[in-house]
Amino acid sequence: MRVLRRGDVVGLPTETVYGLAADALDPAAVRRIFAIKGRPADNPLIVHLHTAQELERVVATTTPLARALAASFWPGPLTLVLDAGDAVPAVTTGGLRTVAVRVPDHPVAAALLAAVDRPLAAPSANRSGRPSPTTAQHVATDLGDDLEVVLDGGPCPVGVESTVVDARGDQPVVLREGSISREDLRSVVGIPSGMGATRRPVDLTASPGSRYRHYAPTCALEIVAPEGAAARAAELVDTGARVGLVASGPVPAGVHGVLRFVDAPELARLLYAALRDAELAEVDILVVESVPEVGVGRAVMDRLRRAAE
Repeated sequence: MRVLRRGDVVGLPTETVYGLAADALDPAAVRRIFAIKGRPADNPLIVHLHTAQELERVVATTTPLARALAASFWPGPLTLVLDAGDAVPAVTTGGLRTVAVRVPDHPVAAALLAAVDRPLAAPSANRSGRPSPTTAQHVATDLGDDLEVVLDGGPCPVGVESTVVDARGDQPVVLREGSISREDLRSVVGIPSGMGATRRPVDLTASPGSRYRHYAPTCALEIVAPEGAAARAAELVDTGARVGLVASGPVPAGVHGVLRFVDAPELARLLYAALRDAELAEVDILVVESVPEVGVGRAVMDRLRRAAE
């Protein structure tokens, strides 16, 4: 608490990924987040609250849709985009008139938010563009020289960033995929499968993490359908490359097995650690088996495509 109250930054575990947290209402503290990460100034941050009752501290208007989604999914990995309140500095919103807000579902984050009694801006605790951190060691590896405190809450149980939804209208508009799926949202607000269609233009710039390359390891990354992943990895080995494989099946001879996963939720939880493990193994090319784009599988495939760009 002392570190945060003097305007400094801490590494904070959440259920999604580890965050780089500072007082969201203190412009100087928020600027320190951007400096440590090397994050572009027009990339907005997510503001974390202890409870949904604190929304009025950071938003101008709470819509009926936002209240319904918050009641169903908070605390949890859902971020709502609403009109920003006057108390939120422009540096936190990336110069936008909107603010992205969520209530994290992690005991360490909840305890810190309750104790400090301030909204905390907390983007992922890594250098901008790198794979997000899902353990305290990942944070220390990327940012250890810049942080006085990294709170260790163990591995993140979700493993991919929150779903971001524009909740300013009467229908949710998904701006970033996460573990709260479109199907989950539909079950709450009772709208048809065409959800996302809206008379308002969809402005992806309102979502943190939408403008720039993200999640990229230092090696090349190739996404391959399940039936061809192992064969493609073996083919690449024959070219003389050092090849890593993330897949649900066996690993061919000569290929470095980085991760063998069971399903999309497990891949989501372990994906960023696998990207970092591939770097440590010094592979030239990482072959990753695709997963169906249903539920959290949409988030996994979104992150993989960004990492492969």
